[in-house]
Amino acid sequence: MKKLTLFATVVGASLAAFSAAASAADCTIKLGGIAPLSAPGTVVGGEAMREAMLIAQDDVNAAGGILGCDLEVVIADSEGLPEKAKAIMEKLITQDGVVAVGGGYHSSVGVASKDVANARGVPVVYAETWNDTITGDKQKYIFRIAPLSSWASATIWKHALKTPNIKKVAILTENTDYGIPAAEETSKGLKSGGVESVTFSVDIGTQDYAGIVERIKAEKPDMIITLATGEAGYNFAQQAADAGIGPQDLPFHASQVSLESKAYWENVPDGNMAFVQRIGVPENLFNEKAKNFAKVYKEKTGKGAVESYAMEAYDSIAILAQAINEAKSKDGDDIVAALENIKHDGTLGKIYFPYGTKKDPSADGKGDEWWHQWPDPALTVIQYQKEGQNSAEAPIVYPDVYKTGDAVYVK
Repeated sequence: MKKLTLFATVVGASLAAFSAAASAADCTIKLGGIAPLSAPGTVVGGEAMREAMLIAQDDVNAAGGILGCDLEVVIADSEGLPEKAKAIMEKLITQDGVVAVGGGYHSSVGVASKDVANARGVPVVYAETWNDTITGDKQKYIFRIAPLSSWASATIWKHALKTPNIKKVAILTENTDYGIPAAEETSKGLKSGGVESVTFSVDIGTQDYAGIVERIKAEKPDMIITLATGEAGYNFAQQAADAGIGPQDLPFHASQVSLESKAYWENVPDGNMAFVQRIGVPENLFNEKAKNFAKVYKEKTGKGAVESYAMEAYDSIAILAQAINEAKSKDGDDIVAALENIKHDGTLGKIYFPYGTKKDPSADGKGDEWWHQWPDPALTVIQYQKEGQNSAEAPIVYPDVYKTGDAVYVK
């Protein structure tokens, strides 16, 4: 009898161990992470976002995971293309089994993929998709921590209006859901300050700008503003410099990908004095979470600076993990309810969503684009003032509240 009892005890313990192992294997909770990892998308940006989302995965797991389970972030390559964005969102939900999605770079990716997620009741926190319509149609499951395009454009044109002796601006934009409205908003803003503008548009991923550069040069602008995504922006800046209208020839707003300092200087050796828009406060004002993330990110990537879209990507995953834990549920409706009530201490600051199903933006006289929109991202303009300078060390020249140095104006 004792032998039988011992046998039963051993078998029971073995079954329990097997059951626990099987349960642990089934316990993993998956979140999707969207990033452009292939051309014509912004590959350097996508790679930065991928690394940031994987760091978020590690940090969440180190803190106990989600609902007691390990988090796995499934990264999907959007290629920066709308049709690919739809397909990968569908795959993440129906094949990979994610319960929510973070990341996202390129407005066209957000515009194309949001309907797929919303129709399936899967929450998305977009990290770097700016087009106002992404939140503007007030879909229940769609949130965003990137700034609105109309708002971000205002930072650039307001800085342009503060630039001395500017009467005419040439805008280089891309034919995308980001570029077209951004150019329109920028042109409108410049006009409000009495500055003329002319817009030139190109397809995403354009490499040869010779014809466009000559057309811009013929307009004799006092300033150039680049509203294009991707590494192709490096080509435009250098080809403009070769033609005598680059950053060292006249005030020049380079594309946001120019924050990738190493790649920027390798591709734009004549890029000194360029202005670049950045999201987030300077590193000397980083909170503890941002400092910790920056340390790990720099060690992992070998970079000397943390790009704003990397921080956005990290926060998009971390905020979803917190929402699921607070909801105590993987159900989409429960996650949405948690997100609408969330107070998340992110690398970018305190993240919250003041408008949604409980309070419409119209209650405060705001447009529909403020639905599920974080209202407080810091928007700044830096300027490279030394060849080879790191973007984290470049002075912030606008706005005054974050200013760390004076702008240097050429010409």
